[in-house]
Amino acid sequence: MLTALYVKTRNAMASDEGATAVEYGIMVAGIAVLIVATVFLLGGRLDALFEEVRAAIS
Repeated sequence: MLTALYVKTRNAMASDEGATAVEYGIMVAGIAVLIVATVFLLGGRLDALFEEVRAAIS
């Protein structure tokens, strides 16, 4: 099963066709998901860090 998936993926990557709008849309959606997840996971820590810096400056 993994061999078949590898072969399909390899054949798709070796294609001479250019990327379509759907492929670009999938890439943009993936990047957006990563950005949202990063902000969600690190948002509280960054807020606390900026508050410490603000307090130190004041």
